[in-house]
Amino acid sequence: MTLEKPKVIGVIPARYASQRLPAKPLIDLLGKSMVQRVYEQAKKSRLLDLVVVATDDARIEDAVKRFGGSVLLTSPEIKNGSERVAVVASQMAGDIFVNIQGDEPLIAPEMIDQGVQLLLDDSSVPVGTLVKKVEVHADLMNPNVVKVVVDHHGNALYFSRSVIPFLRDEQETVRWLEKHTFYKHIGLYCFRKTFLMQYTQIPASALEHAEKLEQLRILEAGYTIRTGVTAYESIPIDTPEDVSRVETLLRQVSSHV
Repeated sequence: MTLEKPKVIGVIPARYASQRLPAKPLIDLLGKSMVQRVYEQAKKSRLLDLVVVATDDARIEDAVKRFGGSVLLTSPEIKNGSERVAVVASQMAGDIFVNIQGDEPLIAPEMIDQGVQLLLDDSSVPVGTLVKKVEVHADLMNPNVVKVVVDHHGNALYFSRSVIPFLRDEQETVRWLEKHTFYKHIGLYCFRKTFLMQYTQIPASALEHAEKLEQLRILEAGYTIRTGVTAYESIPIDTPEDVSRVETLLRQVSSHV
């Protein structure tokens, strides 16, 4: 008997308010809004059955409808992207829900498939995410680049803004990448719906408050986060400089099409 493939839904949380870039999802990137760019990349995924934008603002809702995308209007009181995905999961039929960052217009659809595959390969895994080998010393020391350590099964042991692990026997941090393989976290999450319904009942944790990393709530509550190592890079837009960088990359891509 052939088991039916789980229904997989990609969710793009898109908040209007942003401290550094107001109305970030609607930023124009060579004629298309950022949310449209992310949506179109997600639609290229082989394993997603549906892509939906979850927003807190009618202006973003209207923009998504104008380019023909699926969209749900959710409360502005929701605290983070995972909770917004959980709200979508409570209203839609599906088995796996993927939290796709709404500020990564160049996200590779292969990354989405790689994350989903972690849950398809092991039915016991409630949450999957991606990590990438740290190649640059500046990333290793940057608190905005989240580091992660994993066990022999690929399960996350801890996420931190600090360097983990700390190489006690090597005083020169510039040599650490030569001595050990470090991983940074790529913020794409794949959740089973059954887990998401429990996640909303878990209170914010002490570690989550300390590091300002929502995934620590999951680990502190005793759940498993399975990781997959990806070769793809994630380029989020957080500053006007990031906008210029992404537009340059988009021009390069379009010139080769």
